[in-house]
Amino acid sequence: MQLPQIRMESQQARISMTIQPARQEIQQPKANLSIQQPRADITMNTIPFKLTIDQTQAWEDMNLKSAKRSIEEFAQEGKQAAMEGIGRRASQGTELMKIENKGNPLISQSFQNAHEPPRSLGIKFVPSFQAVKINYQPSEVQINVQPNKPIIDVQVNKPVVNYIPGSVDISMAQYQDLKIDFVNLFTE
Repeated sequence: MQLPQIRMESQQARISMTIQPARQEIQQPKANLSIQQPRADITMNTIPFKLTIDQTQAWEDMNLKSAKRSIEEFAQEGKQAAMEGIGRRASQGTELMKIENKGNPLISQSFQNAHEPPRSLGIKFVPSFQAVKINYQPSEVQINVQPNKPIIDVQVNKPVVNYIPGSVDISMAQYQDLKIDFVNLFTE
């Protein structure tokens, strides 16, 4: 025996989704940059060196003196010799005045006047040691540097942003369906 049956066949609905993703483009242009570095201001002052050489003593030691200096020395030596001569003659005159004292002043005075006193022996360097006087002042350099700050000019560029929004399309790929079928309702 066959029993009546109900047959159901269903089909579920299906959704179709088409997704277009969003796109974002960002570009950052480089900044406009200008840098200038002015040169530093430099001033230099130089005081030149000074060298002095005094050879006066060396020339005098070699008896190469100026006329003025020679005259001054000869006048001084003449004055000194005249004073010594006056003193010697005064003392010898005093001795002769006192001839009655013991001794023989005529012989001793004639011996003194006839002979020069002995000269001293020794080595003499011409010109004498350190006769040339040297004075040296080194030069001086004064440097003044005035640095200048750099000149910086910056122009910042804004970013370029392109945005394309995304989209979602939803559609029915398949609709739901329900089929009902009755089997063996009527038996023969």
